[in-house]
Amino acid sequence: MYKQCRNYLLAAAVALTMAAPVGAMAAEAVSQNVTDARQEAQIWTTYALSPYLRASTINVAVQDGKATLTGYVAEDVNKELAREIAMGVAGIREVDNQIVVQSDYSPPVSNSTRGYGDMIDDANITTSIKSKLLWSKHAEGLATNVVTERGKVTLRGTAQSMAAKNLAGRLAVNTPGVVSVDNQLVVGSAKPTAVEVAKDTAAEAGSDIADSWITTKVKSTLLYSSNVSGSNITVNTSKGVVTLSGKLGSGAERALAVELAQNVRGVKSVKAKALTF
Repeated sequence: MYKQCRNYLLAAAVALTMAAPVGAMAAEAVSQNVTDARQEAQIWTTYALSPYLRASTINVAVQDGKATLTGYVAEDVNKELAREIAMGVAGIREVDNQIVVQSDYSPPVSNSTRGYGDMIDDANITTSIKSKLLWSKHAEGLATNVVTERGKVTLRGTAQSMAAKNLAGRLAVNTPGVVSVDNQLVVGSAKPTAVEVAKDTAAEAGSDIADSWITTKVKSTLLYSSNVSGSNITVNTSKGVVTLSGKLGSGAERALAVELAQNVRGVKSVKAKALTF
């Protein structure tokens, strides 16, 4: 009896000893599979967001730090870009780039469903337009509904005047990525909300708005505008007076930069003598 128990315990001990490494190996394999999947998703997401690769047909497979890329692109530079993106993901040690370059490659015909990259682009456009309207001293940003689909923007809501409606349309059309603007804003005398009253009061009392806030919003408005090289413009504000300096490409670009700056809430005047072209 004792011998049988002893043999049983010995067998159990051996089994446990053998099972421990197997269990550890299984857990490690699961962890590696999760890491591979995470890296695949990161690479694919970056491709989907890239305006140069989203229309291409690229498949990604990751195993133990090695990314294998297959599919088709139209140019060598796109194939190299796909490789660089994959190599930039943490944990990727090697890339087997099997992507085929076809000069006559045409992307799959787009259906009615927007891709992931398209939805992100549309969300960025909507946010940019809403921000510019919110910072405006003329347009009713908070009363405006902005909808973007494949770069086509629709504005709905009310405007206090035709000038405010037109300004909202110009702010929208000058946003990067915008293909067209359907300005459906209705000019009317709707009763302003408490938020709008507060905004109008702040606009009238421009001195109460911090110069740093004005500078930030003017810079952001310029950067969010497709027809102005906002990164080339330096913005300084003192007691609500904005000074613009830098070099632009044309007089029309300079005029638009001044108009955009004047539109920001709290701006009393704009000095642009140092803004040349």
